[in-house]
Amino acid sequence: MKWFLILWAGPVALLGSWYWLSYYDMSFGFFMLTRQTHDLVFEIYGNILGLPPESLPPLVARAIAVDSLIVFAIIGFRKRKQITSWWQARQSAARASA
Repeated sequence: MKWFLILWAGPVALLGSWYWLSYYDMSFGFFMLTRQTHDLVFEIYGNILGLPPESLPPLVARAIAVDSLIVFAIIGFRKRKQITSWWQARQSAARASA
């Protein structure tokens, strides 16, 4: 499960950090982080997909959100017994203190 989370979070963090740094042109002297490269990458992907380049970032964000929901659903399903026992202990503690 640990590797599953690492293999999910690694690319998401890498893509998010590249997008943020290149969008705001914080290149630190590295060409891949320039705004020019940012625009070029989305122009190339837009041409490949036949979509306008400015419509791609919301699609990527939506895909990351859906993938994240799927990952958290898998984790929740695998740990459902622990979650259920935690919830029941929390509810019984709340009833006892009230």
